Amino acid sequence: MESAANSLLGAEKTPDQAALNLMGFELSQFLDSNPVPTFVINNDHVITHWNKACEHILGYSSASMVQTRRQWVPFYRSKRPVLADLIIGDDSERHISEFYSQKYKGSQLIKGAYEADDFFPNLGLSGLWIHFTAAPLYNSKGEIVGAIESLEDITERREAESALRQAHDNLENLVKKRTAQLAADIRQRETVEHELIRRNTELTELNAQLSKAQEQLLQSEKLASIGQLAAGVAHEINNPVGYIFSNFGTLENYMASLFQMLQAYEESEQHISAPEVTARLKQLRDQIELDFLKEDIPVLMQQSKEGIVRVRKIVQDLKDFSRVDNNQEWQWANLHQGIDSTLNIVNNEIKYKADVIKDYGPIPDIECLPSQINQVIMNLVVNASHAIGNERGTIRIRTTVQDDTVSLEVSDTGCGIPKELVSRIFDPFFTTKPIGKGTGLGLSLSYGIVKKHNGQILVSSEAGKGSVFTIVLPITHVDNSSSSHSHESGEQ
Repeated sequence: MESAANSLLGAEKTPDQAALNLMGFELSQFLDSNPVPTFVINNDHVITHWNKACEHILGYSSASMVQTRRQWVPFYRSKRPVLADLIIGDDSERHISEFYSQKYKGSQLIKGAYEADDFFPNLGLSGLWIHFTAAPLYNSKGEIVGAIESLEDITERREAESALRQAHDNLENLVKKRTAQLAADIRQRETVEHELIRRNTELTELNAQLSKAQEQLLQSEKLASIGQLAAGVAHEINNPVGYIFSNFGTLENYMASLFQMLQAYEESEQHISAPEVTARLKQLRDQIELDFLKEDIPVLMQQSKEGIVRVRKIVQDLKDFSRVDNNQEWQWANLHQGIDSTLNIVNNEIKYKADVIKDYGPIPDIECLPSQINQVIMNLVVNASHAIGNERGTIRIRTTVQDDTVSLEVSDTGCGIPKELVSRIFDPFFTTKPIGKGTGLGLSLSYGIVKKHNGQILVSSEAGKGSVFTIVLPITHVDNSSSSHSHESGEQ
């Protein structure tokens, strides 16, 4: 195993960072402002980026890690490749299986990416559970030039899941035990009443433990969605950076030809009257197509500028969606801008499955918590995408205003929800997705956010014909802590 690790990590030599350095300042700024621990290596297994979140969770500074092959040091006692190292070389899946056995699986979002869970006893005070995702980075020719790996601390989620299972087992054992005792003591009324009181107290304590576990899982769900978004943004950055690199390579060749032509002019100034010199200059001008270069260089520069603008837009939309400043104050926001930013962030999730139709009405700004409303929009749009089968479908987003409220409607042409399940879709942990495909917390979280805004979330669905989710929000926020917590559902 040691020799295989050394082979995959590569020998010490000067790394070729040309491909990964294309991301430059914009990528570095994005990674450092990203709350998800992330690092990037090039094709020589040399670390090129190590963000602040990595410094915090792993305890190693960027200065001590960048330009080294020490990515294994925070995790293992002896030298061996991490997941990002393994996806760079040939026959990556065989190497991943060798080092991670049954702990890994392929990513459903990004081609060639893998993810795994593992426990690292040397992290934190008593060890940490880490979920890590590694994706390859390609140049414009489709060649792998490096890899990006993001980490997520899932220790709380693991502990919460364990506590949830333990509480469930305790509850079952308690019910069996108390039932037997109650059956034996049924003739003694006072004993039965005392036992019921004691059982109720214990169940109340267990319910409090379950509620705490649910809160921990809700937070884990939010962190998981941020990690998914970060991987999606890295995927979207590859395309614009690719053609920027290609255009600038062509521009470099053009400039070399121009310098060659200028040098020929300088050498020929004192002999310009000689016919043979004039002929040579004309031949050189025709050979390098100087007039064409003058026309094509501005076009290439414009294309490059458009690529840079696109990268900035993607990064800015991610910041707008996640609200890096974590501002939880109520503020006036443009709902349409929030929808557009969210659609851009989840574009990689839906672009292969559905066409999005935006039917915006003339609505005013609303007083809200923008990042939380964006989270609701993302949950509804992603759920709509998941509901659409193999045939390409349609997702329609419609906004209207009525009196002192605005409405946001998200409809799809997916599989729909059976009538008998509609009343349960907002319950925590309830999901119609296959095991392992969803936690059942997305709609529950969305319901809580809408209620926090004193709004309503309504659903109309028919199996086989799609679903319509409607959110009704007040234009002006009114603090009303006594608002009802009952579920709202009905036909549109």
